[in-house]
Amino acid sequence: MRDIAAQVAQYGSLAKMPAETVGNSRNDMYLASEAIRFLMKDKASDLSADEITTLNAYKRSLDNATKFIPNWVKVAVAIALGLGTMVGWKRIVVTVGEKIGKTHLTYAQGACAEITAAATIAAADGYGLPVSTTHVLSSGIAGTMSANGSGLQLATVRNIALAWVLTLPAAMVISGTLYWAFSNMF
Repeated sequence: MRDIAAQVAQYGSLAKMPAETVGNSRNDMYLASEAIRFLMKDKASDLSADEITTLNAYKRSLDNATKFIPNWVKVAVAIALGLGTMVGWKRIVVTVGEKIGKTHLTYAQGACAEITAAATIAAADGYGLPVSTTHVLSSGIAGTMSANGSGLQLATVRNIALAWVLTLPAAMVISGTLYWAFSNMF
């Protein structure tokens, strides 16, 4: 914590720090915030009320400096998701509703899959784990189809599983390539 304070105090504020040092300082702030979170979780009974108040205030200030999303990013993501849904909704609905199982999805199967997806996503959020809502819902639908005995269309399940496996490395390669290109352009 002293190192973080010294880094920021050297320039007066985070906004005035040189770009090459901001990343390390922000990383240090994030790690300190997480360490405080674990400390509060594991040792809360050993701390006094004043210590807990001080740690919570410090954690809030660290989180305000590191865990934020600029408004322009929120708007850009909302527009991208909206446009993607406008263009691809029918394919998604048909695949999820009609092509995972050998029969059409019933209301009961849809409700069970949605409840399972909501519970899984809530649990993952509670533990801070990243999950894909589409992957969770597709798996829930496959589970209801299997439990109902209606069977699965293995070609569709294989394509979905292949997309899950390839998404991470493909996104890494594309992102790395774009970063390399943009960092060399600007």
